[in-house]
Amino acid sequence: MKRVKLEELNQHSFTEGKIDKAILAVGSCESHGEHLPFGTDTFVSYDIARAVAERLDHTVVVPPLWYGMSLHYRHKPMCVSLTNQTLITVLKEVMASLVHWGIRKIIVINGHDGNIAPIEIAARDVKVEHPDLAVAVLDAWWVTAGKLLPKDTFEVWDGLGHGGEGETSIALSIVPDLVDMSRAKGMIPDMFGDVKLIWNFEELTDHGASGAPEKGTAEKGDKMKKVLVDYVVDYVKRMDAQGWRYAKK
Repeated sequence: MKRVKLEELNQHSFTEGKIDKAILAVGSCESHGEHLPFGTDTFVSYDIARAVAERLDHTVVVPPLWYGMSLHYRHKPMCVSLTNQTLITVLKEVMASLVHWGIRKIIVINGHDGNIAPIEIAARDVKVEHPDLAVAVLDAWWVTAGKLLPKDTFEVWDGLGHGGEGETSIALSIVPDLVDMSRAKGMIPDMFGDVKLIWNFEELTDHGASGAPEKGTAEKGDKMKKVLVDYVVDYVKRMDAQGWRYAKK
């Protein structure tokens, strides 16, 4: 079996593997309603990361970050959160460690909306410090999956929502034994326009979830995972072929 998790490698296997790419999954510990586990965001991002690495050469998945910036989700138990600044610092130090050991291609798979801004800041800071470093980020898989799948895949709100139809579906695909569909319920907030209203999650739903989690199925989740893994694998191979730069020399 191909081993891609850094914690399972050793000095010899890491060196022999000629590792030049590392994938980092970033998640959270927070409520996703009464039907999904607190670690959903990490379970999903880590599973995608491992599936991608298994299809690539010279690639390792580093241990995931189980905590994210979740302070806006702490109205329901159980939320364990970092602040924005702490998460930025942790991300920068993890990436700096990878750079120290010769890795120059880092792919971040994010599983939680609150991590998007800290990841962006950390990645840009590290890129400025190490111009030869390539950093790529899949910052919102739930949006990307919706774009890649046929429009009729989801029944409600394009599958969106925190613990909604899409996230419940991919959880049913990846960690089915941790999902309790008998408790799946959410609300769809009236959100519109390109002007972003900054919210705390309790303003969007009376539950720990939004959207329509009761519409989630493992079949939809299987489709989501497949298109996401295929997409990221294709992206990495294309970047390898063109030197991880958009501009052609």
